[in-house]
Amino acid sequence: MAMTTASPTLVLRYADVGVATYASLRVVGQPDATVTWVIDDATLATVRDLLTDALPDPRTAETSREAIERAVTAGSFANHAAEQELANILGESLIPPAGWQLITECAASPLPALFVAPSSRLATVPWSVLALNTGGDASRLIELADILMAVPPNIANSPRRPSPWDQRRDGAPLLILDPRVPGQRPDSALGSVLGRPDAHSPLARYFAALMERGNVLPTVDNAVALFRSADADRGWLAEQLTRQPSRLLFVGHATAADGDVGHADRAAVHLADHQPLTAADMMTAKLPFPPRAALLACSSGGDYRFDEATGLVAALILGGAVLVTATLWSLPTTAGYRQFCSAAGELADPMGDAVMAVDTAHQAEDAGRAVNSWQRGQMNRWRAGDVTASPLWWAALATFAVDGSR
Repeated sequence: MAMTTASPTLVLRYADVGVATYASLRVVGQPDATVTWVIDDATLATVRDLLTDALPDPRTAETSREAIERAVTAGSFANHAAEQELANILGESLIPPAGWQLITECAASPLPALFVAPSSRLATVPWSVLALNTGGDASRLIELADILMAVPPNIANSPRRPSPWDQRRDGAPLLILDPRVPGQRPDSALGSVLGRPDAHSPLARYFAALMERGNVLPTVDNAVALFRSADADRGWLAEQLTRQPSRLLFVGHATAADGDVGHADRAAVHLADHQPLTAADMMTAKLPFPPRAALLACSSGGDYRFDEATGLVAALILGGAVLVTATLWSLPTTAGYRQFCSAAGELADPMGDAVMAVDTAHQAEDAGRAVNSWQRGQMNRWRAGDVTASPLWWAALATFAVDGSR
C-alpha cells in the first residue's frame, strides 16, 4: 500500500458487542487502508486479569497500601522483564499482525498520530506499552506513533465553546497543587499526594522558575505557597477560571465513578471542600476551562469505562478544553513508592517527575505529542534499568484531543 508523504492519522477503535469486542484500524482519508478483527471473550479475560494484577488500583478486599506494594514489588510493572512479557501479550491480544503491518507502514518522521477509542472492557489498557513482538526488545506502539485518545463522539459533537490556544498561550497557568482536603491528615487516604512542600525540592524549584518567567494563578509570594492550599474550593476555582488562564494543572485526589453504567458523571476531584467536585457539578456550573488541562489524579481519565463517557475529561472538554492529559489508573504517591522500592533511593520522585514533564509538555506547540516524547524517553530509561522510570507513572498518562489538537 502506498503511503502519502504527509504524516498520516490513524484511528484504532474498539466496541463491545455481547461476549466479543469488535475492532478496526484505519488511515484517515484512505478508505482502502482499513483492518478489522474480533477479540473473543477468553482473550479479553486474560487482558483484564493481567492488568488487574499489574495496576495499583485495589483489588477486592485489598487496601490502597497493599495495592501499591503489589504493583511496585510483584506486578508486571515491577521490573522490565515482567513488563516486557505483559507488553508482548497485550500487543498480540489487541492488535493482529495485519494491524501492526498497517501501523508500521505509516511510521515515519514525524510520527503519525494514532487516535485510540477503547471499549469499556479495555479502558485501562496502557496503549503506549503494547509491543510488536518480533523477538528481543520489541518495538512499542509509542515508538511507531504518537498515541492520543479520541474524544467520544457524544462529547466531541455536543455544543461546546472551545478556548483557542493561540489566544490564551501567553496567559497565566492555573496551578492547583495538592489542595488540602478538610479534615484529612497528610498521611490519610485523602491526604498529601506530593508530600511536605520544600523550597529546595526539584518540584518547588520548577514552579519557582515558572513564576520567574511570568505570572501564575493563584497569585502567591513564592512557589511553596502554591502547594497544599486550604483556599482552593469550588468557589475559588470558579473565580480563578474567570481570569482566563492559559492552561490548568491539577495534582491531587480524584474519586472514580462507582462503576455502574451511566454514572460516569459521578467521577470527582477533591478540592479544599468537604464535598468533592463531580463531573456533573462542573457541567451544571458550566465552568469555563482553558484550552489545555492536566488532571494528575487517580483514574481521572476513566471516561471510557462507561457507555456514556461523561466523566472528568468530558466535563473539561465541554467547558472549553481541547486537550486534556489524565491518568488511566491510580498513581502511587512518591512516599508510597519509596517505601516499597528499596532500589529507588531517597531522592527518587517519579510523581514529581511526571508533574513537571506534563506541565512542560503542555507549553509546547503540540502538547500531546510532547507528552508522548517524554513517555518514550522514560521508556528508554526503564529499558536501560532505571527503576525510577517506572511505567506505573508514564504509562498511566493518556492525552485526549479534539478539534485538530495534537
